[in-house]
Amino acid sequence: MAGKLDPRRLAAFLQAPPEDCRLVLLVGDDEGLIAERAATLVRAVAGDDPLCRAEAGKEEMRDAGALAAAAAAMPLMGGRVAVRVRDARDAWADAARQALAGPGPGLVVMEGAGLTARSKLRTIVADHPRGMVIECYAERGRDLANSIARILGELGAAAEPEALDWLTERAGEDRLALRRALEVLALHAEPGARITVEDAMAVLGEGSLLDLDEALLAATMGEAGAADRAIARAMAEGANPIQVIRAALRHVQRLHQAALAVAGGASPGDAIGALRPPVFWKAKPGMERALRKWNAARLEALGAALLRAERQCKTTALPAETVARQAVLGITRAAR
Repeated sequence: MAGKLDPRRLAAFLQAPPEDCRLVLLVGDDEGLIAERAATLVRAVAGDDPLCRAEAGKEEMRDAGALAAAAAAMPLMGGRVAVRVRDARDAWADAARQALAGPGPGLVVMEGAGLTARSKLRTIVADHPRGMVIECYAERGRDLANSIARILGELGAAAEPEALDWLTERAGEDRLALRRALEVLALHAEPGARITVEDAMAVLGEGSLLDLDEALLAATMGEAGAADRAIARAMAEGANPIQVIRAALRHVQRLHQAALAVAGGASPGDAIGALRPPVFWKAKPGMERALRKWNAARLEALGAALLRAERQCKTTALPAETVARQAVLGITRAAR
């Protein structure tokens, strides 16, 4: 069982982690998804019994045997204990090693956002027969749509396919923000009725995600003033620079996919219509106009430039917001 979990087994594993698994380490760049899956594992093991839940902190990190002891504890009313470790780093390596070797059916759930493949903690867990590493990276396309449908189901709501497509296209990179938005949407849903695109737009149709869509569409059409105003609104409402650049990259990748279809003989309208998830109907005319300004080679070069801008945000002293805004405005200059 040791190693990295096969994505095809993920859903079943999260709902019923086997008793021969002693420690799960969640890694990746999506902290919200890591926290969500950690909560799912804890709930699957401990249910709602507070006596079966524990949080490990600095004391357990300093005393390597304390984590193993917490995982080996037998709740008074029976059951299996779940011990959650937030912000796990290599300093937890010795504690993890002892927990993996310890007795009892308890499960340790570690949240290790940002741990590299060479991390000592990650290596220990991956190499142990009672350890499991689960990678948590931002979901895309149909995987994201399935997660949105699942979260809505947990909240007692359901959405029509068109609404799921609309939500998927605008989900962004922040898993916790997505869950909060879906909670608001479920709260406003009519009992027993499926959420429509119009319902989703009415509840979630204002804010940074739509402002970001507007900014990127305006940029690829060469409309600098509209792009700058929309990007300013998006950032004022909470969009962060990395989110802006990654949204721009997704937008460019979708245009690139459509441009390849046009190069293969499709009309711009058919190429845009074939994209999945579908382009929202109000955005289709703008996407078609943008597609007529760009070919596949220029879009590929633009994608490479956006990747360089993301690296600049992460590795240089340049203000990240300035880098992101200049990246979007650079698209408008190229479009003109």
